Amino acid sequence: MSDVKLNRRALLGAAAAMGAGALAAPALAQQNAVMQGSTAMEGSAAARSNISSFRMLDWRNHFDNTNNGAILVDLTSRALHFWSADQSVYKLYPCSIPLSEDLTRRGRTTVVEKRENPSWRPTPAMRQRNPEWPEVVEGGAPDNPLGVRALYLSWQYYRIHGTHDTRKIGRASSNGCVGLYNEHIIELYSLTSVGTQVLLI
Repeated sequence: MSDVKLNRRALLGAAAAMGAGALAAPALAQQNAVMQGSTAMEGSAAARSNISSFRMLDWRNHFDNTNNGAILVDLTSRALHFWSADQSVYKLYPCSIPLSEDLTRRGRTTVVEKRENPSWRPTPAMRQRNPEWPEVVEGGAPDNPLGVRALYLSWQYYRIHGTHDTRKIGRASSNGCVGLYNEHIIELYSLTSVGTQVLLI
């Protein structure tokens, strides 16, 4: 009788393991699709687990053209999409988004400036909320909230930038900006120009 119970337990355990494997397959397929969406997802970035699920989009649903390139930030899926001017390059990156709705801005803007190793200065509102914050963090500092590159938008104080704090990516964690892994902002920085269209939805 004990042999029958043991065999039955082994059979049930094997069936449960097979079921768990079947349930994990779609998630694994989705993760693989995300990694294939951007060549920069290789290495350590591929192992990160705080990325929201997102999918490829068609630029024609959001822009009249891709002149100067086009960036779409989907705040719901926490993903940034980029199309080159000739549409030969498409990139899809996980990103961080603002902490709350009152810090969030939606609509159309453009890239008006690009900076390598930008200095960071908290806005007056940030200083009011966090008076202990420094007045400036110089570019290149390991604790600089803008990371290694920043795209300045026509909206005052709004940026698309890198971050050294990789825990923020895929989460509502910023004071209004859109954050990317440093390796991703380096790639996006090289693909964009002043005048690149930007849409946040």
